[in-house]
Amino acid sequence: MTAAFPYQLTAAGATAIAIGDDHVRQLLEQLLFTDPGERVNRPDFGCGLLSLVFVPNSDQLASGLTVVITAAVQQWLGSLIELAGVEVEALDSELSIAISYRVRNSDQQSTASFQVQVVA
Repeated sequence: MTAAFPYQLTAAGATAIAIGDDHVRQLLEQLLFTDPGERVNRPDFGCGLLSLVFVPNSDQLASGLTVVITAAVQQWLGSLIELAGVEVEALDSELSIAISYRVRNSDQQSTASFQVQVVA
């Protein structure tokens, strides 16, 4: 059993549990939005997307992030999921990220989508 992210309580006051695809999506969210160096025992963990808030949005930024995200997902979540693809698109003042994957233990295919606001 794994606690839900972000931490939540059920109506009964117990810790909410994340299972299946919800758990994997939450792991992806933690990986994307954690800055490298933020975790004491795992200083390399994370992609640091929140630090891009003041970076001008461009196709070059999107291309670079595709490589960074692909490498991080393979390194940190490669034992849980098989990555099918990462698409990062620069849209006005937003980066749109879509990660397609297959959960290894259930063979379930899914896509997780995230948006990050940046400078236009």
